[in-house]
Order: sequence, then C-alpha cells, then structure tokens
Amino acid sequence: MAKPETQEGWATIRRAVLSVSDKRGLVELANALGDAGVELIASGGTRFAIAQTGLPVVEVAEYTGQPEMLDGRVKTLHPRIHGGILARRDVPEHMEALSEAGMEPIDLVVVNLYPFEQTIARPDCTFEHAVENIDIGGPSLIRGAAKNHDGVAVLTDPDQYEAFLAEFRESGGVTLATRKRLARQAFALTGSYDRAIAAYLEKQEHAGAAAASAGAAEPPPALDLRLPRKQTLRYGENPHQQAALYVDPTAVGPNLATARILHGKELSYNNLLDLDSALRLVKLFEGPAACILKHNNPCGAAIADDLATAFEAAYEGDPVSAFGGIVGVNRRVDRATAELMCKPGRFLEAILAPGFDADALELLTTKPTWKNSVRLVDLESPIGPATAAPSGWDLRRIEGGLLAQGWDEQQPDPTAGEVKTKRAPTPDELRDLDFAWKICAMVKSNAIVVVKGGRLLGVGAGQMSRLDSVRIAVEKGGAGARGGVLASDAFFPFRDGPDLAAAAGITAIIQPGGSKRDAVTVAACDEHDMAMIFTGRRHFRH
Repeated sequence: MAKPETQEGWATIRRAVLSVSDKRGLVELANALGDAGVELIASGGTRFAIAQTGLPVVEVAEYTGQPEMLDGRVKTLHPRIHGGILARRDVPEHMEALSEAGMEPIDLVVVNLYPFEQTIARPDCTFEHAVENIDIGGPSLIRGAAKNHDGVAVLTDPDQYEAFLAEFRESGGVTLATRKRLARQAFALTGSYDRAIAAYLEKQEHAGAAAASAGAAEPPPALDLRLPRKQTLRYGENPHQQAALYVDPTAVGPNLATARILHGKELSYNNLLDLDSALRLVKLFEGPAACILKHNNPCGAAIADDLATAFEAAYEGDPVSAFGGIVGVNRRVDRATAELMCKPGRFLEAILAPGFDADALELLTTKPTWKNSVRLVDLESPIGPATAAPSGWDLRRIEGGLLAQGWDEQQPDPTAGEVKTKRAPTPDELRDLDFAWKICAMVKSNAIVVVKGGRLLGVGAGQMSRLDSVRIAVEKGGAGARGGVLASDAFFPFRDGPDLAAAAGITAIIQPGGSKRDAVTVAACDEHDMAMIFTGRRHFRH
C-alpha cells in the first residue's frame, strides 16, 4: 500500500504521536492508521481511548522510558519524541544521530491543545485554573512537526482528519503540498493560542490596575487580531464588494456569530449589521420589547405586557418604513405574535428572537407569501439587561489604521439624571423618557426620537442639523406625538429644537446637557411648561 518517497515530495507514514483533548474522530483516525501498520504512540486519555478499540498503542512514558512528572506537566517533552520529529530525513548526519541514540523517526503528529479560550470563558474560572490550562507540550509538538514539514505531517483539528485520510488511504502517505498546508494551519493555531493567552494576561493586568484606580481599563498598547472566518457572504454593502463573517472566540452571551439560522436565505452583510443593532436594542429591556430596523436605524419600537402587543405597536408606529424591515424581539416568538407578523400586506426581511415556538415557526414558514424569503434567527439564549456586555473593544477600520473604543453602554437609569426645569416629569413621562433614551442611543447621529405610551412614533436620524432631526421626528409622529416625549442623543445648541418640539405638543425632553446655552434651553422648556432631564452622558452613533 505504501508508496515510496519520490521527488514529488510524497512521505510515507510509519509512526505517529497522538495527544488530543478533543477526541472527535480520534477512533476513526487511529483505526485507519493502525490498519495500515502505523505504530501508534499516545499519552493519557488519548492512549486510553485508542486502547479501548483493541488497537495496539504505546504509552508515551513507555516509549520514552520517562514516566510523567510534575502532575502531568512533563509528558511529551523528551528527546526521543522531539528528536524523532525534528530530524531531517535528507541529512544523513541527523538520521545517523537518531540511530546511534536508539531513536526512530516520527512521521505524523496529531495534537490539539488544551481548550484555553473555552476555559477562561467560564464564569467560575480562576486565574490559577486558567494558568494550568496553558498547554506547553502540545504547542511544542505542533511547532516541531510544522517546522519539519518536509518530512512530518501535523494534524491539529478533527476537521482535518477526513481530507487527510482520503489521501492517506490511497497510498499510505501524504504529499508535500498537504504537509505545507497543514504546517501553515498549525503555525496559525499556535500563534492564535499564544495571542489568546497574552490577551487574557493583559486583561487580568488591566483589570487589576483599573480596580486599583477605580477606573475603566485603557485600550491595550497593541491589538492582536486573528478571528476565524465562519463564512463568506454573497457580497458586502453593495454587490461589487466581497465580504465575510469572522468569529470572535472570546465573545460571550447571545450574538449573531453563534446564532442558529432556522429558515430562509443566507444572511447578507447588511442583514447582519441590522440584526446586530436589533439585538443590542431589545436586550436593553427587562419586559417584552420589539423593534423594527431599516438601514441600521429603528423605525419602530415598543414595550408592552406581552410580545404580541409590543410587536403590533412597533409595526404600527411607522408601517410604511416597517415594510421589509428587520425585526428584533426579546421573548420567544409565540403564535399570537407570529399571526401579527403574517398579517396581509406586511413583509419582514428577518426576525431575530431568543427562540420560536413550534406553532409560530410553522406559521412563519408556511402562511405568508414571503415565507421562503424571511430569515429566522434563533439566538438560543435569553435576551435582557442581565445579558453579558460585549467583550473586547468596539473596532472600526479607517485608511491606514483601526479605531478602538469601549462599547457604548447605557446608564442603568437615565431618568435618574438631573431635572433642570421647574416642572418634574410625571410617572408616565418618566417611563417614556427612559424608553426614548434607550432607543435614541441606537439611532444614527444627529438623533432625535419621539415616544408616547411606550411606542416609538418618530425618528430623525443622521441629519447634519439637530433642528432638522427634530423636524423630521415630530412630523413622523404627527398628531399622535401630542402629549409625547422627546430624546436627543446630544445637547441642543440653541432653543429652536425645544421650541419646535413644544409646538408639536411634546411635554418632556431628555438630553445629555453640556451646551453653553443650556440655561436658554431650560428657560424655553419652562416657558412651554415642558419637563427636561439632563443625563450627563452623550450617545453619538456615527
């Protein structure tokens, strides 16, 4: 079966070292190697799993003559292992040295590393436990095999086994091209692994410094980014742009990278941006909440005692804009909500939720005329204020570099800010001001939103003039805005914004404050008997 090594770079596999924490596909791989007469050398649990199948397998300690020591920290770190891996087959002196030392060449290394990133992601992980899960022997084996890929193949992921075995079964070896590819992947893995450890240690260091100074951690002096690609996308923001989705392995909580697509066409680049904004919005609310986004701005949003009522209120807030929108909800979609989503004349591009009841799923995928088009995205975990904050830094590319900032987290209670006017907000106004402020933070600047009765009525987004944003928001709200409240993501530079709001019937405003003309703005509100709260925090979204 074995094919002799040739000038084409084919290498026969006669001896393999295996040490894996992820045992997927291990038995199938070991059986294929064993059936071909490959000598198997393995450590600990890997040897046990192979031996259970009846295959002959040599324990690493038996092969090296050196028992494991230091609580297993030293197992494969031995000249007989590394000499067999690193010896160059094309250098006679290397092969003679092996022979004189009673060593044999090792042609295949199968190793995957201690799951460091999964370990540190657990809430109960201590620093000591994290350090113990830093793999030493594994990276050494991988790097040695990858360096000497001219004669050694290295497998670092069970997903590589199938392609490897297809080639191995054909001739008992693998080509140089395959070994080079596996070596490249191996070095990428160890590089990423070391970066994850360095990032964790740096985070611990910064956390300690931040705790000592009672401040937030500063951006790191260097950013090391290596995110695995999950999938290529049909195109980017426009059809002529290529695009892909990459996954942050340190991400915690519900997110689109780990969500399950239950139904519909592939998510587009723009879908993912809108769905992420929808998730970030609905997770702000404890009670049932729904939002509808178009072009990364909310055009509808509402809170209510049940999800169906919240969705209907969100959709009817601006039904023209809601057509073809991206929906986000923070409760499982039940049949009552699904029936409202499927009402004649409505069309939804995608629906994101922490789950779908079986009858709701059936309805959404069979009843509406757009049933084949809608994307149903299941986050498979609860959504709400208790959801973990995003990990890492909020990143954006610019030409020649990359900008990093902390995530724009909201205050627990924005209405606890300072009441600047003679009249304080009523309880109903406070409820709407809290809702409006949270929605406003998700609108492109300059941002103005109008809310009444727990429902978004009007949005002024992305205008160069804050006055224009106010005008658009109150016009969208129409007569329904009378008795409503208004939120502004930044201060009013002049009183013209509050004056226009008062003319539309707005009764209370929430804004950060901070303008040199704040006193003039407050005086305008007092003239109109409007209440105003300063939060002290701005929420620009460029």
